[in-house]
Amino acid sequence: MNSILVENEKVHNIKMVKATELYLMLHVDGEEVHILWEECSQRLARASFEERSHIEVSPSGYGLHWPLVDEDLAISPLLLKAESINPASHV
Repeated sequence: MNSILVENEKVHNIKMVKATELYLMLHVDGEEVHILWEECSQRLARASFEERSHIEVSPSGYGLHWPLVDEDLAISPLLLKAESINPASHV
């Protein structure tokens, strides 16, 4: 079965994307998660903080693009490697 993305329908609802020294942080589909850069890709693991910090979200919510590194990653595979962030631990 082929799936078709209906216009204005998003694959993922991405509210926030942020780079830290160690993690890619996402608020996606109602959940806050983080992923170690080494788990994202080798190219991003080797990139500078400035290169990692320039992130573009695809309009469909399908993926992320790092233009300074020329890297594109789909959200769904990243979520398989993600760790949830417990909001209660950020008091």
